[in-house]
Amino acid sequence: MNRDELARLVREYLLCGHLIDRAGAPLLIGPYGRDAMRDVAIEEWRGASPIYTRRIQQLLGFARGDVETVFKGMQIDIGAPPQFMDFRYRVHDAGRGEFWLDHCGALMDVEPMGDDYVKAMCHDIEDPTFDATAWATDPRARMTPIHRPPRRPADRHPHCAWDVTIDPGAEALPEPDEVGRMAVTRVAQLPVATIDPTDEGRADYTGPLQDDVRFEEFSASALCALLDEIAVQHHLLAQSFLDAVGRRWGHDAAVDIGRRHLTGIGAVTSGRLAALLGVAGGGAAGVARVLDLHPAFRPRSYVELRIELDGDAVRLAFGDCVALHEELVPSWPQLLTAGGPEPLTAIVQGVDPRARVAATGERAWEVVVDPAATPAQEPKEVVLTRFSTGADFAFAER
Repeated sequence: MNRDELARLVREYLLCGHLIDRAGAPLLIGPYGRDAMRDVAIEEWRGASPIYTRRIQQLLGFARGDVETVFKGMQIDIGAPPQFMDFRYRVHDAGRGEFWLDHCGALMDVEPMGDDYVKAMCHDIEDPTFDATAWATDPRARMTPIHRPPRRPADRHPHCAWDVTIDPGAEALPEPDEVGRMAVTRVAQLPVATIDPTDEGRADYTGPLQDDVRFEEFSASALCALLDEIAVQHHLLAQSFLDAVGRRWGHDAAVDIGRRHLTGIGAVTSGRLAALLGVAGGGAAGVARVLDLHPAFRPRSYVELRIELDGDAVRLAFGDCVALHEELVPSWPQLLTAGGPEPLTAIVQGVDPRARVAATGERAWEVVVDPAATPAQEPKEVVLTRFSTGADFAFAER
């Protein structure tokens, strides 16, 4: 892939990572209620965000410990995918800045559900999780709302606005408990990706804060490293979600919800990637292409997925990789080997609904695309994930 194509893929990874939470929330609201969904979301983001924020700072060399560092990290965070979550930033000095959202896709998702859901997201969840994200830069950092939803008047813009301060005299916040839990995972302990500084294009983000990060300016090496690190963000957030689920309702619930969660997010992600790559409905070749790039199976230092294309069939197998040895909660590859083929079937049918999956071994499958087959209907988990406007969001050229 060339640099422009890699840059578009980076934006897709960021958006699809955001939908991980959107795929999980509906699975909890029904059986457990809104308050349980809220509490899991808080712990989910608090566990993952500080870890991957520091990894991105290290990757792109901008860990200066100031407000600009906070903002740069947010620009490459699945919690704030560009345009869908249209964050704007203003830096006053090293210790103070502001951000606001000209468009908040997450708000567009929950606003029709009423003020209680808006408050749960924009107050109850954001207060502790925003501070956890800032904590990764400096434990004395604070994010304080200037205004936020519920919107009064109903069409208020920007959707919200926040002050960010780093006060040397402020009390340092303790490390979130969830960070300590997630730090023991094998995905959190992966070496940070590396960038070849001799490759053509930008190799870091040490220059001034950009209004919109022009990923096209980065080198191919930097973009490939970013894709690997954003895939790590996906895995961290998904495992942090299941950790919060498992501590409440047990391991079996975590496995069941995890497989349904992967069904929803995996299929929506594969559909978006297929559209980006121009291979939607493209048979076995399209399925193989998307599986090779799907963030559930990246980075290769974590997930070894062997893909072999043979006519109308694709043969898949996991090697004995790091992802198959997670102990805190099951990784996505472990969930795929824990039961039937439903999550993998949904993922490949997101590319071509004529695809069918059969297990050929303990961690091996064959995907066959029959041109004459009746297109399969989407599973309910995919339909629930599509509730988010992010599922069909279209990026604009800026």
